[in-house]
Amino acid sequence: MTTIRPTARATRLMHRLHARLAALSRPAGGFVSQPEPKSIGLFARGKQLLAGNLLFAGHLVEARGRTPWEIDPPDAAYAEALHRFGWLDDLAAVGDGRARELALGWVMDWIARYGSGDGPGWTPELTGRRLMRLVNHALFLMRAQDRAASDRFYESLARQTIFLSRRWGAAAPGLPRFEALAGTVYAGLSLIGMEARALPAIRALAQDCAREIDPSGGIATRNPEELLEILTLLIWAAEAIAATDRRLPADLLSAIARIPPTLRALRHADGGLARFHGGGTGLEGRLDHALVASGSRDRPGPGLHMGYARLAAGRTTVIADAAKPPMGRHSRDAHASTLAFELTSGRRPVIVNCGAGGSFGPAWRQAGRATPSHATITVADTSSSRLGKVRGRGEELLMNGPLRVEAEFTPLSDGERLEMSHDGYRRRFGLYHGRTLEISRDGRGLVGEDHLACLSDGDRARFDRALDAFALQGVPFDIRFPLHPDVEAGLDLGGAAVSLALKSGEVWIFRVEGGAAMTLDPSVYLEKGRLRPRRTTQVVLSGRVLDYATRIRWSVAKAQDTPNALRDEALDETEAVLSEG
Repeated sequence: MTTIRPTARATRLMHRLHARLAALSRPAGGFVSQPEPKSIGLFARGKQLLAGNLLFAGHLVEARGRTPWEIDPPDAAYAEALHRFGWLDDLAAVGDGRARELALGWVMDWIARYGSGDGPGWTPELTGRRLMRLVNHALFLMRAQDRAASDRFYESLARQTIFLSRRWGAAAPGLPRFEALAGTVYAGLSLIGMEARALPAIRALAQDCAREIDPSGGIATRNPEELLEILTLLIWAAEAIAATDRRLPADLLSAIARIPPTLRALRHADGGLARFHGGGTGLEGRLDHALVASGSRDRPGPGLHMGYARLAAGRTTVIADAAKPPMGRHSRDAHASTLAFELTSGRRPVIVNCGAGGSFGPAWRQAGRATPSHATITVADTSSSRLGKVRGRGEELLMNGPLRVEAEFTPLSDGERLEMSHDGYRRRFGLYHGRTLEISRDGRGLVGEDHLACLSDGDRARFDRALDAFALQGVPFDIRFPLHPDVEAGLDLGGAAVSLALKSGEVWIFRVEGGAAMTLDPSVYLEKGRLRPRRTTQVVLSGRVLDYATRIRWSVAKAQDTPNALRDEALDETEAVLSEG
């Protein structure tokens, strides 16, 4: 039997129809119980909003006394960010009378313009996020408001809840579906008269927990920040269910218990998440809050977690991508980052991946997904996984990625070793990429070795053909180590080493052995919430493969006069919120 999938246009039309039908429904009369704020915003961003600076999806727009809905959005991503209502968290973080007045004005203007089912915000995932924030901050918004304003507010909440109860099934699997389901559960159980609409969503949420969260607490997209968002949504939904004295579904409780150890494994020494496959470090404070709220104190066990390998010693953490990349529908935001790693010392990131560039436009998004934007090897300027567009959908998914990725940990007398390999360059060049990372027991040094090798007669034949294509001059390669923008790098010892000075006062030294030239080149750091990519540098080791096996050994270690621990000044969340980098 052939399954007929609705087109994107048909889905949008159905959203619009149900949004307008929901506008005819009977409104809720208030909350079942007094809601408590759960969303975490940034005070600094709230202050910028009060100043009229609207920074969404990489675009800065000056409001000049207008509400966001009076301004034509620069692109669809900007509009989606607005209709998700994340700005409400930031204004609530400021929390004074002026912030409440601005937030209420924006909310009421949205209701007046779009509350009857118009506008781009009527999708299940956007409505789910918006509803949860409106419920979370209802007391902040509606304090001392008259009956007419309260009625309009509750009527809008009810309409959005009814829409969600009818359309959550149309949300894409994964995070969008969790957003829609959690929003339905949370709002449905919070509003008087909406309880029955939440019950099917509770069952579906439990089913998605069993289907989308694997036994080890990971998700198919392998996006650490997305996993954190899903855990947060599940906790909020569970708290809403528990408040009604209902029994929590076993699959929901199991998912909430499985995820925290994985997130702990993906957390650097500075408290942020590793930046892989479209994910950032996570909104400040959200990871801590989710881990505490989960009630789980389980630590990560040995081996890989969601396909990532973690080495930790002293104040140093190394997290590496040691599994096959996501493929198919799970790879919409995936990166060609196989065997890339990040290194953090204390509260300071040192070696990083460039990150997801979606907030800076499609060109930066594509660049951020390519292998050269990661701390790993690139052969002949070719990514280890290729991007390809899906016919008729306009999406770029990962294709032709590594078929075989292996990783093995070995304890050492003075530290730990991680050995990894992948075959992403085999089809074109006949080369396997192997990488060994060894961290010292005190965390003061990391020694690495990258090798490119042919492992069979067929591989050697492929390599010979590639060698011919480069006129027997060797197949070029580059091993890149992008540095965090706060790292001050400089060539030392006549170009034989690179010194890496951190703001904490630590100094690390990068060295290379063997036949690779070392340079210090420009790079970028694609950080969410910035106007533009931040300028930074990268250590690049370059050479050519002339034989069936090539090895490059390198190391990064603290300078001898750098103590094991330094007092590090607190980071300021107001630092360069609107910086152009």
